[in-house]
Amino acid sequence: MSKWSRLALGGLALLLLSGCAASGGHQAPVDDYFARDLPGLPGGPRMSPVDNPVLALRGLRQPPPAQVRQALLSEHQRWLGTPYRLGGTTRRGIDCSALVQRVFSEAFGLSLPRTTSQQVREGEAVSRDALRPGDLVFFRPPGYYRHVGIYVGQGRFLHASTSRGVKLSSLDNRYWRRHYWQARRPLDVVHMVQRIEDRPFVRGEG
Repeated sequence: MSKWSRLALGGLALLLLSGCAASGGHQAPVDDYFARDLPGLPGGPRMSPVDNPVLALRGLRQPPPAQVRQALLSEHQRWLGTPYRLGGTTRRGIDCSALVQRVFSEAFGLSLPRTTSQQVREGEAVSRDALRPGDLVFFRPPGYYRHVGIYVGQGRFLHASTSRGVKLSSLDNRYWRRHYWQARRPLDVVHMVQRIEDRPFVRGEG
């Protein structure tokens, strides 16, 4: 066999071996960590989903009910420990309707009436099984006064309890379930979120 024949056969063998290696079980995946299209830019730069700023921003944005719930939980932390006082409107003592009024004013920039009898006429009626964060929940306990709180989600509501002050309570508690009256939605959650985002960070005194 001539020298040129031996070289040709050797080259052919190398090509066959490299083809087997490419089609074997150790082939690197084509769609790997860095092989992701940037959303909205077909055929544009490719990057990891971890490094992709568009996906990161999408992941950080919560749905409207969750944003309203978070705002209400922040208000709970701010008012926690405030005792109940009939006619009170400050951190030294507050009643149920004044708490509702202040939370809506300071968290959402929405002005609600001062009394429970006025607040129960706000917005639209909502069935108990359709409650969303930000809905007002009303109760008729024994006696003259009516009670109001703000639904925060997951079966709980924020209110000024006559015995424990500002706290979260469960709608499934035997007492509150027995005296549940109705619910109202002063503003839908989408508009509440818009108010959260548009409103400057301002807190009332007291």
